[in-house]
Amino acid sequence: MNKTICFAGALLLLFTACQTQSHKTEIEHYQSEEMASLGLPFSDAVRVDNMLYLSGVVGMVPGKMELVPGGLEAEAKQVMENIKTVLEASGSSMENVVKVTVFIDDISLWSDFNKVYVEYFPGKKPARSALGAEGLALGAAVEVECIAVIPE
Repeated sequence: MNKTICFAGALLLLFTACQTQSHKTEIEHYQSEEMASLGLPFSDAVRVDNMLYLSGVVGMVPGKMELVPGGLEAEAKQVMENIKTVLEASGSSMENVVKVTVFIDDISLWSDFNKVYVEYFPGKKPARSALGAEGLALGAAVEVECIAVIPE
C-alpha cells in the first residue's frame, strides 16, 4: 500500500478519535425575563457550542404581547432592537450574525424593510433568505430569525 495513503489514513483516524474524545456538545437555552413573564413556550435563543440560534422575533414591545405602532418600518426597527438585545444577552452581537431569515406579510414592502435592515448591518451582510408569509404572530408585518456566532 502507498505510504502516503497509509499516513493520510492514520491522520484521519487520529483526528476523528481526538474529536470524539475531546468534544462534548454544549447546549444552553436562554429566555429573557420579559419572555418568561409572558409564559410563552419557547426560548429566545439556544446556544449550541459557539453557535446561537434565535427564535423568530416580531416587533413586540418588550415584556408585552403587543406590537409597536407604526406599521412595517416601526415593527422592523423593533424587531432588530429585540434581536440585538437577545444577541448581547447571549454573548454575541449584530456583527456576529451569519444567517437571517425574514418573513414579511406583504412582499411589495420589501424595500421598506431593507431601509431598516441596512441600518443594523451597515458593513458585511449576513446570508439571508426571505419569504412572503401570511398570519404572523400577533398579526405582525414582519418576523425575523437569525443565527450568530458567539466569539470565543
